[in-house]
Order: sequence, then C-alpha cells, then structure tokens
Amino acid sequence: MVLNIDINNLIPLIGKINIIDIRQPLNYNNNHIPGAVNISAKDLKENPSKYLDKNKKYYIYCKKGINSYKICYYLNVLGYNTVNIKGGYESWILGK
Repeated sequence: MVLNIDINNLIPLIGKINIIDIRQPLNYNNNHIPGAVNISAKDLKENPSKYLDKNKKYYIYCKKGINSYKICYYLNVLGYNTVNIKGGYESWILGK
C-alpha cells in the first residue's frame, strides 16, 4: 500500500520533512520543491540503503506522481517508509 499526500497538506510540512525529487537532474536544477534532494529512481531501486534510513519517512515526487507512486510501492515492500506526493511536481506548480 502506498500513502499519498496532496500539495495542500504537504506545504505546511516543508522544511520539517525529507523530500526526494526523482526527476532528471536538469529538471531538478531548473526548479524543485524547497528542501528536496535529487535522487534518481534507478539509484533508489538499485541501492536504497545508500540513500534511505528505514527509521525515517520520505516524501517522493516525480513530474506527475506516477513514477513516484511506483518507487514508493517498491520501497515500502522493502520496509522503507515513503509517501507519494500526489500529482508530482506539476501539482506543486499549480497548487502553490
């Protein structure tokens, strides 16, 4: 099961949570949700323990929320605590 959070509920948490942007570095460097770190989905899948701690919660987003949902599902099965940012970066642009 994957938990989702929408942008309206995410905004008050910014600065207090771990946010991961799985988009391409060029897109991340262009703009991203404040406080987000850029880690590719491939890196998270191949070596999650290098980037994540099972005792922490991570909020993950991509462009539209589809790929981040998939990576959240994968990571949750492995025992990580992740939340998909519903609608991804596009919802951030539209909702902020």
